[in-house]
Amino acid sequence: MDRILISDLLVRCIIGIGDDERKNKQDVLINLSLFVDLRKAGKSDSIGDAVDYAVLKKRIVAMAEGSQFFLVEALAEKIAELCLEHPAVSRAQVRVEKPTALRFARNVGVEITRDRGD
Repeated sequence: MDRILISDLLVRCIIGIGDDERKNKQDVLINLSLFVDLRKAGKSDSIGDAVDYAVLKKRIVAMAEGSQFFLVEALAEKIAELCLEHPAVSRAQVRVEKPTALRFARNVGVEITRDRGD
């Protein structure tokens, strides 16, 4: 299956369980792998036959920046739901990383895979 990849999308949002995390926005990195049949778009060269990932990116950024999740797991789940709303996306792999989550660790994150109909 073909994939659309979005790498290292940086958003700032309220996320975490600590008092400071509930008050101050933090950097979160989002990586997506969207499973899509790209043959029709490849042959037609028409955005109408493709997943407009610029539109999807705007939806994800708006949701994430306006969110107040406690867990990166919950943010990842919501991002997967948004991706799967597009009828051409059959599977979404979502990785959400929170670089400031653990002292002495460069990064901490979760990765989930969701299929249409999950």
